Amino acid sequence: MGTMSTNVARQQGIPAQKITQAFQQAKKEGRSVLIPYFMCGYPSATKSAEIILAAAEGGADIIELGMPFSDPLADGPTIQHAGQIALNNGMTVQGCMEIAKEVSSHCDVPLLLMGYYNPLLAYGLERFCTTAIANGVSGLIIPDLPPEEADELQAIAYRHGLGIVYLVPPTTPDKRIANVVQRIAAGPGSFLYCISLSGVTGERAKLPPHLQSFITRVRSYVTEYNIPLAIGFGISKPEHIVAVSKYAEGAVVGSALINLIDQQPEAEQTSAIKSYIKSLAQK
Repeated sequence: MGTMSTNVARQQGIPAQKITQAFQQAKKEGRSVLIPYFMCGYPSATKSAEIILAAAEGGADIIELGMPFSDPLADGPTIQHAGQIALNNGMTVQGCMEIAKEVSSHCDVPLLLMGYYNPLLAYGLERFCTTAIANGVSGLIIPDLPPEEADELQAIAYRHGLGIVYLVPPTTPDKRIANVVQRIAAGPGSFLYCISLSGVTGERAKLPPHLQSFITRVRSYVTEYNIPLAIGFGISKPEHIVAVSKYAEGAVVGSALINLIDQQPEAEQTSAIKSYIKSLAQK
């Protein structure tokens, strides 16, 4: 745990431990952790908070809150589209913090802010981490920040008790997997996000055939540290969750949720998301 200030720990416990607890609870119940992703400000700021709370009610274990960015390298067309709408609506980093606050004041599901490094640097890393904690956030996912360049953010986040979730695609060399695992093990609580295939996010009909051997390779690095694995990119159906739960502790769903929001009249978006999350949650 290291140098996290004791006053943060005293006030509210260590935020990242909520992530660990979500995985422990799911394990007790013999199921995988369901981690939906939503874009803050999509389809609007008010509606996104409402939809995220509906996902929590539907059985989400951890929720990723996307922070829109003008150059989203890892995002496929669906999430890019949602991010563009959110930016057009005036969504900012501060606005994402306000959505996190609104959600965390009504539910206890761990929240992860997911976004690109540039807006964090512009906001100020120390300020970003302290504001995130004040608004109920447990961890961060920064897909364009290589682990070798993450020392500054990692030191600040860990000091405040925030987890950092690192992503590894199937092309990741063993040396880098070992580095990332050491980084996670040094922190207050997190998981390793295994990207199911190289490329951008997007809803897909089937999971790739090499996924199991990739997970087996990663598993050999995390076992001694008891770090959970979650699989994302392309997961959209209950049968995907069932398949993934055989060899990973968590599943991330993103593009499929945005597609669903897109297809519904506004009045039905919230109930559609809640029903869909219920269908995916193995509870």
